[in-house]
Amino acid sequence: MTLPFIDLGAQQARLRPALDQAIARVLDGGQYVMGPEVGKLEKQLAAFCGARHALGCANGTDSLQLALMALGVKQGDAVFVPTFTFAATAEVVALVGATPVLVDVRSDTFNMDSESLKRAIGAARDTGLNPACVIPVDLFGLPADYDELTAIARENRMSVISDSAQGFGASYNGRITGSIGDIATTSFFPAKPLGCYGDGGAVFTESDELAELIDSLRNHGKGTHRYLYDRVGINSRLDTLQAAILIEKLAVYADEIEKRQEVALRYTNALSNRFETPHIPDGLTSVWAQYTIKTRSREERDALQARATAAGIPTVVYYPLSLHRQKAYQDCPIDPAGLAVSDDLAERVVSLPMHAYLQAEDQERVIAAVIG
Repeated sequence: MTLPFIDLGAQQARLRPALDQAIARVLDGGQYVMGPEVGKLEKQLAAFCGARHALGCANGTDSLQLALMALGVKQGDAVFVPTFTFAATAEVVALVGATPVLVDVRSDTFNMDSESLKRAIGAARDTGLNPACVIPVDLFGLPADYDELTAIARENRMSVISDSAQGFGASYNGRITGSIGDIATTSFFPAKPLGCYGDGGAVFTESDELAELIDSLRNHGKGTHRYLYDRVGINSRLDTLQAAILIEKLAVYADEIEKRQEVALRYTNALSNRFETPHIPDGLTSVWAQYTIKTRSREERDALQARATAAGIPTVVYYPLSLHRQKAYQDCPIDPAGLAVSDDLAERVVSLPMHAYLQAEDQERVIAAVIG
């Protein structure tokens, strides 16, 4: 029997009565877009992470675009993003007319490397670009090195957008992701640690002014009336059904994060003598969007995946090609020293089944197949 990579069915079995009631309330209420559940969820999300404002939107990609629009990022601006991440982080930069500048990551945490960022800022200036913003990514659920990266951003008069699409709810030196950065963003794609049953996202900020602006931008740039427009915006509203589902999921999210820690610890204890297992710096916790190990070589990874497939164990490579190797981003400016760590990781990383409901006996099957 093939194990699921992420078992949404097990979570749904736990929550099904509450989910059915929540969906029925929305159907009875008839407010399917920006209904009362959206406002309720926003308050709960803000309370969960300690942010002053949380604003729902249509998806995680839009949350990043809304953040850039609210900060006024434009043509001629350079926005620094890690090359070892999902395309959305760089995609939105191009969509607002700015230039994505690709930065290398650390080999231990897979998150943005501060020295690479420094070099990339200098290179961007040399080409006439204006360094405007840095977008660290909380890859695989682990917060980026915000103290170092924020200090560099401030030295260069740049804003910080925290891309916590994979990391909402993780902790960084006593703070919860969502409350870090000038603006933080997340995704509620179903496979995320906190996911809905469709697309959804959220934007977080401490600034009343930015929150008001983002609220306008997600609603076509509306002003004080539905048909008065103060600016050019987009249509990016979180629908009420997804908000209702997320309210029920958020109610058990803290418990699920603890269960993910238990699953991760079992993996690490069993695999650390054979593979490079995830490194969690002191003061940080991950929400384990993925549990990603490093093999010694591409060939060892191929063999591992073949064994796992034969045993009915799914594995996934995040990411087989870094952004600077992708056709769409091959002309983007990069760290002048190169992006060697990201190239190396693309050859050696592999992610194993990870979710809060992975039972110990099933995890033993995974471990046996991985070790061979």
